[in-house]
Amino acid sequence: MPTKKWSKSSWRSFPALQQPVWPAGPALDESLKTLSQLPPLVFAGECQTLKSQLAEAVEGKAFVLQCGDCAEDFSRCTGPDIRELLKVILQMSVVVAYAGEKRVIKIGRMAGQYAKPRSSDTELVNGVELPSYRGDMVNSPEPTMEARTPDPRRMLEGYYRAAATLNLVRSFTLGGYAALDRVQAWHRASLDALPAGQKYEDLVRQIWKTINFMTAIGLDPQHTPQLNQVTLYTSHEALLLDYEEALTRMDSTTGGWYDCSGHMLWIGDRTRQLEGAHIEFLRGVKNPLGMKIGPKYDIDDIKAIVERLNPENEAGRLTLITRFGADKVSDYLPKLLGEIQREGYRVVWSCDPMHGNTYQNEFGQKSRKFEDVLREIKTFWAIHKSEGTVAGGVHLELTGDHVTECTGGSRQLLDKHLHLNYQTNCDPRLNAEQSVELAFELAEMLHPCK
Repeated sequence: MPTKKWSKSSWRSFPALQQPVWPAGPALDESLKTLSQLPPLVFAGECQTLKSQLAEAVEGKAFVLQCGDCAEDFSRCTGPDIRELLKVILQMSVVVAYAGEKRVIKIGRMAGQYAKPRSSDTELVNGVELPSYRGDMVNSPEPTMEARTPDPRRMLEGYYRAAATLNLVRSFTLGGYAALDRVQAWHRASLDALPAGQKYEDLVRQIWKTINFMTAIGLDPQHTPQLNQVTLYTSHEALLLDYEEALTRMDSTTGGWYDCSGHMLWIGDRTRQLEGAHIEFLRGVKNPLGMKIGPKYDIDDIKAIVERLNPENEAGRLTLITRFGADKVSDYLPKLLGEIQREGYRVVWSCDPMHGNTYQNEFGQKSRKFEDVLREIKTFWAIHKSEGTVAGGVHLELTGDHVTECTGGSRQLLDKHLHLNYQTNCDPRLNAEQSVELAFELAEMLHPCK
């Protein structure tokens, strides 16, 4: 265990991977000073509520739907873009909750997912070596030296974009847009010709029948908060430690420290070193945490990290997000489950079926096969069932738009179709249709009769 007392800046004494090489000059200090004086984006009480809900997922009483963009673009911080992403999250959650008969904890990869780890600090573009694109909070994807040079002032821009996103999300989720009687309005016309579209229409009719029954027996759905409001929490990878430190504040009611940049923060597979800066920083904040685990994990290292991040073994504090790939999950998950269960660690188990299934097609585009995504989730569920553990949720990269970035699904997209609307600057995402289709598959797995 670390002997040094924790502070929000103690991470600076540890090796920090995946950090930008900021240019010399006053811009970094000035930006961080401004960030440290701005209001929090989220509040300690919200984080505490999320942790208590995640504790239910540990016991299998709730399901975690964590999803959103791979890397948010500043240019897509618009009302229509935010609404469309929220719409598909609402659609998925109502499918899982109603058809799967399971309470859904909705956590968006949004309002802060502006930075991405990269395999190298530089890359060759048309024979020119440039700094790698690390997300809009660091630099710009255009292949020029000026655009790719990290700019710390972008962290301020990221804060303002996150604040705007949160403001709109709260307006939508509390102002009637998310009311259950609007479930048909969330339906997208483009789903009509697909199997998922017909399933969704059938589900809508069942929900309306339930609402009408409630009205008939004297209950008023219009004045029932559970039917008119939803809670959507935010999350992002806590990658840029300068930014995270600047937004970490002490809760005046409990005296605990919270990273007020998002409700839930996760540590990537590339930055979860036991003696690294990311583990050091996150061990001291009280937010619910997630940790990605890929095939190269060392089980003793994982157990040491779990104990450091959650020394009190609090249910809901830590979510382990596995990302093995459809072909490898059977090789790596059972041992991990067995060891964590043997130690008695109270964690949420979540499946990231995206990152382990990425491939590069013949056209030079990164993609993922819908069938592989689904296969990894189904295998994840089957292994948990055989091990007597709880499959608690999924962690997905998706968008509310009709992108063509992942193959498969009801439209049977092929690699040759991806050029039609390939938008991502980083990793490929499921589109709205594929996301809803996946939700019905999840509901089928979650149904208590299965």
